[in-house]
Amino acid sequence: MCRELNREPVWVAAIRLAYLRGSVDVDSVVEEANLVAGRERTVTDVLGTMCDRGLLREGPQFDETGRYLVGPSLQQSAPSPTSVKRLSRHGVHQWARRADD
Repeated sequence: MCRELNREPVWVAAIRLAYLRGSVDVDSVVEEANLVAGRERTVTDVLGTMCDRGLLREGPQFDETGRYLVGPSLQQSAPSPTSVKRLSRHGVHQWARRADD
């Protein structure tokens, strides 16, 4: 997590979205990770690597949508539904910064 800019690694944002929404694409990861414009190529590379490693898998009509689904590795290590809800409420990107930071 880059505290100064409130950004987090692409792979963290992708995993969170995969668990919360069941799918990810480049635009949703850029938004979730709070990345600056122009990082789409980096996100595309990271998502492709995650797919190669079984964390994600290409969704139906991938060539048209660019959407990845939860892969077998993430399915095996999925937290409980209660824990997934906590990811949304207490995600690193939503932590309030103290005034002295």
